[in-house]
Amino acid sequence: MEQLCEMDKFPITRATKTSWKPLLRQMFVCSGVTLNFFIYGLFFGATTVFVPQIRKEANLTEAISTETMSWLLSSPSYGALPWTLILPIIAERYGRKVPYIILWIVTFGCVLLFYFSTSVTELLISGFLFGMNAAIKLTVAVMVLTEYMSPNYRGIFLTFKSATFFWGVWISNAIGTFYHWKNIGILMFICCIYNMSTILWPESPVWLATKGRFEECAKYHRWLKGDGKDSEEELKQLIYSQKENLRRKQEHQLNKKQKHCVIELYNSITAKGYYTPMIFCLLTVCLYHFSGKLACTGYVIDIIKTITLSESTAYEGMLILDGVTVLGMYIGVFLNKFLKRRTLLLGSSSIGAMFLFILSTYLYLVHLKVISENKYLTLFILTGFSVTISCGPMIMCACLTSEMTPVKCRSLFLSVYALLTNAVAAIALKNFPYLFIYFNSHGTFLFCAITITIFISILYKILPETKNKTILEIENFFSDKNNVSKEEIELIEQECDKNKIIFPSAIHCE
Repeated sequence: MEQLCEMDKFPITRATKTSWKPLLRQMFVCSGVTLNFFIYGLFFGATTVFVPQIRKEANLTEAISTETMSWLLSSPSYGALPWTLILPIIAERYGRKVPYIILWIVTFGCVLLFYFSTSVTELLISGFLFGMNAAIKLTVAVMVLTEYMSPNYRGIFLTFKSATFFWGVWISNAIGTFYHWKNIGILMFICCIYNMSTILWPESPVWLATKGRFEECAKYHRWLKGDGKDSEEELKQLIYSQKENLRRKQEHQLNKKQKHCVIELYNSITAKGYYTPMIFCLLTVCLYHFSGKLACTGYVIDIIKTITLSESTAYEGMLILDGVTVLGMYIGVFLNKFLKRRTLLLGSSSIGAMFLFILSTYLYLVHLKVISENKYLTLFILTGFSVTISCGPMIMCACLTSEMTPVKCRSLFLSVYALLTNAVAAIALKNFPYLFIYFNSHGTFLFCAITITIFISILYKILPETKNKTILEIENFFSDKNNVSKEEIELIEQECDKNKIIFPSAIHCE
């Protein structure tokens, strides 16, 4: 108890009125994160349009083969694999700002290589380098958006940044439809200029607390989230839980019970608070990728051209589907404010699976020549599929993962999660065109429908609810042993009052 109360003595300062400044400050940090999603979306969408342009310029379809195109689309996911291990280590050791400063430098180089490229090889290299962007959105971005944002706004910020990626895809495809594809690089360069603002970010209060820098933690926590009742309660839980963790580490060292790093790693991975949320996160990610939505976005021109046998319809369909995808994601952002996470994810996924079954049946009847293909009906079914998947898995898998990532072993958790997620994405993007070759369009959509139905059934039985809960409350739900509860905090405060010890507080930030 004495160690828990052993704190610097700063007076508590509480606000008497609400302020809109904390929200603006959170939006400032969020804008830098989401703009990187936008840049990555621009690059991902560029592949869809520069492949047919290069083929047309060369007057040869084999200028970029199906094999090469599959590598171009999946290269960022493969390039992300080493970064998924490197970035969390940097974030754990040096804070959350440093990885984003490094990302800005790497992205700037990627954009220059993309714009001045003269061969497919250079485009492929730039794709692998963009893997850092693909990795950071699953690792450090999760840390930033959960640690810097208030629980009331967290769900909106998390879903909004996912929608931003597809804004990039849509705008990139629109530019490539009407202009030369290298103009996409100019827009990416403009975005890179704004992202220099990353150096103005404050450091994460959670990271500061884990390092024992509680005065700075309280200062930046209040700067970001204000000093209202809920914010102060969250700050108290954060400081007390981290002081307890630091105390345990000190006792561990004093007792000389330091374990081998392999044993500690094994104990971390086998802890219920680690593997349980990891299973839930991977199931939601598999639900998203095996729905085929991301792959359909990358190969949309070839897919629609195969079904309708019309190139003009393919480009029109691409822009329509990109538009309804963004619209669906914003509908999901709106619904996320009123519906529970489980309801939105499972409900929209079930409707999306229904559209996949309908599309598969329809295309099979066309294949058997029972009915004739109608491009408007095809686009209508694809639109229904896009909207429903956009409302649910596309935004909710990132949202749920961000909320379920534990504070303890955070870097290790996100490293493993990002590694597995990018591996799943890379495999799905790389092999999707071969499903069309061997199983035809109706067989491919049937495979996606059956697969996501299985994942929906599993998640329906085991997925917990996380809405309006702090990251510490969510972590306590999964852990074998809960962290410091509100009741324990009150007892500690009473004990501190008896001993005339004041709760720590940094200088109040105006």
